[in-house]
Amino acid sequence: MEYNLFLIGLIAINVIISFKGFNDLSFFRKYQFHVGSIRSGEQIRMISSGFLHVDIGHLAFNMLSLYFFAPVVYGILNNFSFVLIYFASLIFGSLLTMIFHKDDYSYSAVGASGAVMGIIYSAILLDPSLDIYFFFIPIPIPGYIFGIGYLLYSIYGMKAKSDNIGHTAHFGGAIGGYLFTLMKKPSLFVDNAFMVVILAIPILILFVMAKRGKL
Repeated sequence: MEYNLFLIGLIAINVIISFKGFNDLSFFRKYQFHVGSIRSGEQIRMISSGFLHVDIGHLAFNMLSLYFFAPVVYGILNNFSFVLIYFASLIFGSLLTMIFHKDDYSYSAVGASGAVMGIIYSAILLDPSLDIYFFFIPIPIPGYIFGIGYLLYSIYGMKAKSDNIGHTAHFGGAIGGYLFTLMKKPSLFVDNAFMVVILAIPILILFVMAKRGKL
């Protein structure tokens, strides 16, 4: 993969802030997503929480996913669009989390998953033939299978509520990446119409489940 300063910079910021959080619990608690604190005026948490992670495994998974999918986005669009989609997806993730958990003042979460999910969705829309490779799996995984599977796992995580990972943000991030990519490249509605429909399905499932009180 060609060296890209913007990608390396985002990964570096995530690593630095996450390791600070690993070693400083007060720092972690000060900047994690926490509904009660945000509603009392600490909106910075809606951004800062996207650079904190639960542990090294959580950080590594998000950064590897970003590393695999980001080149498609800045390669087909440009660096500015890549950064725009990353931060738009992060914000969409936080906003959706607030909508879903606004009355749960104790709810907290961290992770770049919303931003990364937006990049994943963007990359799949831009290149539906995209495959990814993990060293422990001998065959390539179609990008759209990975993306949809990631969101379906997020529904399980939202229902289980057994960790501090921002599963709701995954969906907000996916929505952000989906919308901003289609805005940047509306020709995808025709060129990749099938993928535009397929990627909308897990998002619709989420809202149907929420409407029926299943989350």
